[in-house]
Amino acid sequence: MKITNKLKLPKQLVELVNSNYKPTPHQYSCTTILKPTRQIILERRYGNQIEQDVSDMCWMIFGIAVHSVIENSQEDNGQFKEEKLKVDLGKYWEELKGYYLSGRSDMIDLIKKMIIDWKTCSAWKVIYKDFEDWRKEMLIYAWAVKDMGFDIDKAEAIAFIKDHNKTKSKTDSQYPKLPIWIEKFKFNKKSFKEIEQFKKYENAPDEELPMCTDEERWKDSTKYAVKKKANKTASKLHDSLEEAEEHLKNLEVNYPNIYEIEVREGTDKKCLEYCSCCEFCPYYKEKYMKGEEND
Repeated sequence: MKITNKLKLPKQLVELVNSNYKPTPHQYSCTTILKPTRQIILERRYGNQIEQDVSDMCWMIFGIAVHSVIENSQEDNGQFKEEKLKVDLGKYWEELKGYYLSGRSDMIDLIKKMIIDWKTCSAWKVIYKDFEDWRKEMLIYAWAVKDMGFDIDKAEAIAFIKDHNKTKSKTDSQYPKLPIWIEKFKFNKKSFKEIEQFKKYENAPDEELPMCTDEERWKDSTKYAVKKKANKTASKLHDSLEEAEEHLKNLEVNYPNIYEIEVREGTDKKCLEYCSCCEFCPYYKEKYMKGEEND
């Protein structure tokens, strides 16, 4: 990935973010494999052509800073911080011989059989209980530690809420009360299967890579607008075509041939605003760039 610096920020910041974008052949990090398969492969395949500015990565820098401070703390007995993990996947799957899973866990507590991870997040993540990515990441760390011969059956994410608002915490019952949130997870004997797909698709053509799901693309739901034919504003938005058709049917009793149904297809917010490799994705090019190519 090419890191640009439009605001001429100190070179130390550029070097800091650059250090996080150096993929190793046949090696995947624990955090990388949380992404959709298509995104992982395209980012590696076109990494030298993808650009991102340092100014767009400020929250990542904030997260690195938090980890840096904690690194200097003293661990307790049985705890190991910033432990490097590397698993030879060929031991588990013959077709993955020569492939490795790597990572660095913030803290491993062998006495409590626990993975501890420091996080930064927005208040919305806590409000919506959007912790599945944390659970998966620490489950992967737990699996890697088990490969070393140690048992892990739980995890704890300690999150610093970067946009915490003290006033909202007093008036909104759903809002986190404190600027630090602790989320706990329990693990069972789940098998680690997702890693198998990366070898399967690594050499596949771009158009044959598995599509990201609606959830992975952060797709808004399609809406059906009942509106006057001459207007752009909807009289009412419906979640289903059946509801919109029923609404239109009732209107036409008194206002025949004045109203219509307009389908407003949901947009893929991640594709449009947050995916670094979107311009190389066949789906994105077909859906969002086709008009530009014809201009």
